[in-house]
Amino acid sequence: MKSARQVEIAGYGVISPIGNDLADFDNSLFDHHSALEIENIRLTGQDPFSVVLARCALQTQNYLTPSKLFADRATALALTSVEKALQHSGMDISKIDCERLGVFWGSGMAGASSFDETTRTIYNENKRIRPTSVISSMPSTPASEIALKLKAQGACITYANACASSGIAIGEGMKAILSGDIDVAIVGGSESMLTPGLLAAWNALRVMVPVKNQHMGCMTPFSIGRSGFAMGEGAAALVIMRPDASQHLGLSSKTNLFLSGYANNSDGHHITNPNPVSQARVMKLALKNAGLEPRDIGYINAHGTGTQLGDASEANAIFNVFGETMPWVGSTKGLHGHLLGASGAVEMIACIRALTLNKIPANSVNADIDPDLLLKVINEKNITIPNFSHAMSNSFAFGGTNACLIISKDHDL
Repeated sequence: MKSARQVEIAGYGVISPIGNDLADFDNSLFDHHSALEIENIRLTGQDPFSVVLARCALQTQNYLTPSKLFADRATALALTSVEKALQHSGMDISKIDCERLGVFWGSGMAGASSFDETTRTIYNENKRIRPTSVISSMPSTPASEIALKLKAQGACITYANACASSGIAIGEGMKAILSGDIDVAIVGGSESMLTPGLLAAWNALRVMVPVKNQHMGCMTPFSIGRSGFAMGEGAAALVIMRPDASQHLGLSSKTNLFLSGYANNSDGHHITNPNPVSQARVMKLALKNAGLEPRDIGYINAHGTGTQLGDASEANAIFNVFGETMPWVGSTKGLHGHLLGASGAVEMIACIRALTLNKIPANSVNADIDPDLLLKVINEKNITIPNFSHAMSNSFAFGGTNACLIISKDHDL
């Protein structure tokens, strides 16, 4: 078995509905404080409707990007999370060879807020639109603005694979470092689709939890009465690097954390119905990549959207892989909502904090977990695991793209 030390995590930052700094994030994550709330949505010519969602407490109006343009909200969230990640790392960017610094970013629909505003301006208000509307709406804009800010001249790649976007971005950044192409990467994802038009589109898809069920436990992933997810927004960034790069980059301390395993695949099955066979296979591939066995994993941050079909498929896949060695399993989407393309990145921060503090975030508190799913679901607060070493994060997307990441802690450093 090879070592699980592969790519070092030098620092990380998060902007989320449950906290924009690590202290607030930890408090909500481990004490199980949900940011979900009901909002009433009105659109001209449409019937009003209500949704359950979670917003970030961050003002982004008139946020100027490095290119001196007004930012889409998702881009502003992205840049803010990167600032926090770099500050947390203590890294001196000036000491990095700009040609060896890459950006790998994920978003399911980056620029969504700007595009929604543009269409509303044209069709509803009959006004002229901003000449920079295309630039602020491009899927690649967050990654490009991050690269401009850091003067990064290595690979700058955007991944748009629905809910697996940032999971894919983190894993592909890891692969780029391991290949020797770059020394340091900024990886993560951002998403903000909480505008009236986009919420109406998601509402029409009938995957969001009915508002009438808000206080009935039906937004709880893996529960008996699960009936859909709540939308959220957010961003998270990680600074990752070659393990031997820290000395010449001026880092005074280490997180002792590593991205140790990654795999992705495709269902090749259906645009919205998941395939548990492919989901099981991607977890097995990630374990193989990390040189680990199923029994080594102490916690799985599941994709766990709270839909009947999605949770059942993932539970089937997890049981297929882990069986009698089942670790603790939970989803944090009941706290911060489904962050879509940013989910993998924010949920990776949840795994990082779990490993750092030797604590497991509760999936729910006293919910009726579906016994047919055969999972060891965390249903209470303050569960600790001494010498907790490895966590897994799943991201399973519409379109059938699956990503699995494994993060490990080195107790010897």
